[in-house]
Amino acid sequence: MKVIPIREAATPFALAAGSTHRSGEGAPLDQRGRSLRDLRISVTDRCNFRCIYCMPREVFGNDYPFLPREELLSFEEITRVARRAAALGVRKIRITGGEPLLRKDLERLIAMLAELDGVELTLTTNGVLLPKLARRLKEAGLHRVTVSLDALDDETFRRMNDADFPVSRVLEGIAAARDAGLGPIKVNMVVKRGTNDHGIEAMASHFRHSGHILRFIEFMDVGSSNGWKMDEVLPSRDVVARIDRLFPLEPVEPNYQGEVAARWRYRDGAGEIGVISSVTQAFCSSCTRLRLSTEGKLYTCLFAQQGHDLRALLRGGADDDHIDAAIAAVWQQRDDRYSEIRTAATPTARKIEMSYIGG
Repeated sequence: MKVIPIREAATPFALAAGSTHRSGEGAPLDQRGRSLRDLRISVTDRCNFRCIYCMPREVFGNDYPFLPREELLSFEEITRVARRAAALGVRKIRITGGEPLLRKDLERLIAMLAELDGVELTLTTNGVLLPKLARRLKEAGLHRVTVSLDALDDETFRRMNDADFPVSRVLEGIAAARDAGLGPIKVNMVVKRGTNDHGIEAMASHFRHSGHILRFIEFMDVGSSNGWKMDEVLPSRDVVARIDRLFPLEPVEPNYQGEVAARWRYRDGAGEIGVISSVTQAFCSSCTRLRLSTEGKLYTCLFAQQGHDLRALLRGGADDDHIDAAIAAVWQQRDDRYSEIRTAATPTARKIEMSYIGG
């Protein structure tokens, strides 16, 4: 039986519901004193991969009911939300999906968002369309990209993406992004024990001296369809230990407060890696991220069960003050700390799918 992602909250939330924020006051704080600094925008719920930890084929098959085009936010609506979020303190915007490069004319949205002052503009992709689009995206104003790559071994990679894409297509995409100047490029590997963890050392070896930053992500219980089990999580400390045995590492200070990846560099100067440990070393206390779904719902946590409908306000004639107050109200009521309270039994709760709100 298929698990359909939660698409609730069709009624617009009330103006400034519980909010004391007023336009021009800067970044609001949530219930745990966390400021709003990052906005992740999903531009499509479609993907050309069927990765086993995100869009497993038994759920997201050929007949899956993806959102009709008229339900998606327009580029103008997305840009308006981004502009209001920037006025509230957002300094980094990440474009996600699904696979964001499937959204037609995406470079036009990038050009619109690039006009926001003081905002870093990034994008996460599986990389296979970068040879065609990387230069266009750079010219439109995109700063850098993060590319998902879960194995260098072709058999393992094809099994994980479950769409018969070879590793070579992603490596070509990474090269195209490098040539276009979309760096420093980050390469993300989701590590699932017993599935692709045998390839950790090969990944480290391949990306040493490349100038790219390889990051290892613990397998997470995002959504309700990936069959997550705690014993399939390989702790990041084990990843670091395995690489350190081959290529000695030393810790590096974070680039900024709230950075999700713990940084390590090779002692011989060959570059650095990162580990993202949301299962074994939760970083909820410093999370500054708000997520905007493909059709305009705000989510305050990657593991959320419910969103807040912003599209109804956008299409209902709300002015900027109204939009500001609504976004601030969502943030000020935020009390999320899912990863801090996760247990092996927690994933039984039905959560929004990662392909719907981005990673």
